[in-house]
Amino acid sequence: MRAFGSFALAALLFLLPAAALAQDPPRSGQPVFDRAVELVFDHFHDASALGRFATAVRHEIEDAGAPLNAESSNERVSKAIDTVLASLQASHTGRFQQGTIAYFELADIFRFAIRNDLRRLFPPEGEVSYPGIGMIAQPSNGSLFVNDVYDGSPASRAGILVGDEILAVDGAPYREIASFRDKVGQTVEIRLRRNAGSEPIAVKVAVEQLRPLRTFEKAIEASVSVTERDGKRIGYVRLWTLSAPDGIDIVARELADGRLKDVDGVVVDLRGRWGGGPSDAAELFVGDTPTFRLIQRNGEATLANVRWQRPVVGIIDGGARSGLELFAYALKTNGIPLVGSRTAGALLAGRAYLLPDDSLLEVAVSDAVIGDNVRLEGVGVEPDVPVAFSLPYAAGRDPQRDAAVEEMLRILAGG
Repeated sequence: MRAFGSFALAALLFLLPAAALAQDPPRSGQPVFDRAVELVFDHFHDASALGRFATAVRHEIEDAGAPLNAESSNERVSKAIDTVLASLQASHTGRFQQGTIAYFELADIFRFAIRNDLRRLFPPEGEVSYPGIGMIAQPSNGSLFVNDVYDGSPASRAGILVGDEILAVDGAPYREIASFRDKVGQTVEIRLRRNAGSEPIAVKVAVEQLRPLRTFEKAIEASVSVTERDGKRIGYVRLWTLSAPDGIDIVARELADGRLKDVDGVVVDLRGRWGGGPSDAAELFVGDTPTFRLIQRNGEATLANVRWQRPVVGIIDGGARSGLELFAYALKTNGIPLVGSRTAGALLAGRAYLLPDDSLLEVAVSDAVIGDNVRLEGVGVEPDVPVAFSLPYAAGRDPQRDAAVEEMLRILAGG
């Protein structure tokens, strides 16, 4: 593998113009930074970007105010890595540290890539997990707001809503992992503000040891619901990611034999957390082949193929990225309306690598092209029905989902 990496680097450098070769980045002496730079040069998919990447690396090392070297602080190293990676102007390229939920979720998604280190990182069995409540926060104007509440999670069961401002956890500032460390099996008190200017409220939430991909599967299953409007039954399911091994199968079972089998139409929510998954996942809703079952002698049926033939409406926003973005594109090109806001424009293929401090480096290792040279990277998929969503103090209101239901009613009314 190491010999191959050296060959790949040599090949990339051969393709670079002379000016870029002259800017071959020097080493800083800081092992985490230098390894990140090496991995980008070995594996980043676009050799033409390595010239400006080399310039960014040199600028960090030779910075007059705070040159990067072996004595640099962790904060300085993190800033430098973020800066040089940003120069690549590519999705699926970033560093993730152990104090973040993203680190654990990506470690599970890319578990095969780091398989040799799983038992060391997550003893004793190598199962990726973290202490948490199933909630994601996003900063806005100096405050933190709940951006995602995983369906069926402790946060959902406790009544935490998207748009709630997070003030404190057990009297201390909120930290994604540290706020819940050593508290599994206990409850924490989260102080929230639901409406602008209102008095804070306190919510007790159970802390669980969460396994990321299993948590996503449970969230997909728990998201399934059916509402009745104007005599029509409208189903809903949220695809939090396509990377969960059983995610699409859960949806297929619900459509074929579960809670969604008798609905008049389905709203598919692609406002996910991560993409991944099979490139043909959308065929569940747009494929032409019929539903197919295998029935054994005892009468037990196994679904071999499921195809939904009734109306579909999709919901998208910046959370629809990577494989979910390809899913959205497939729906749109098959005439299925999309409601919400533009997708992330993040459709490259990424791979994860461990850095010397056990942080994860994701590098875009392949370009992604749809059909006849269609690229979504940096472009995204536009909605057919644009609907804005304001996060702060949303109090659980979801105008994009509401608009998707109205669009489905319009379709059903038209036959």
